[in-house]
Amino acid sequence: MSDLSNLNDVLIQPVLSEKATALREQNKYVFKVAKDASKTQIKEAVSKLFNVKVVNCTTINVFGKIKRLRGRPGRTASWKKAIVRLAPGETIKVFEGV
Repeated sequence: MSDLSNLNDVLIQPVLSEKATALREQNKYVFKVAKDASKTQIKEAVSKLFNVKVVNCTTINVFGKIKRLRGRPGRTASWKKAIVRLAPGETIKVFEGV
């Protein structure tokens, strides 16, 4: 396991997709997170980095898809996704302009 003591190591990047944008209407935000990050670490990282109150966190392991590149089979990287629900009235300002 890697050291996730730094909050920036827990959250890798936000997920900006149509489904993630639709979830924002329900006050849910989607992030790509470290594979070995726990739900409590994710809650703590989001609440401290964005100064919001996190109600709950759901994590999903996204397995890589099988693809072909120049006729050779391969696989995209697997990753972990976290859907974080905030308290009513809370928003993350970074997502407002997106």
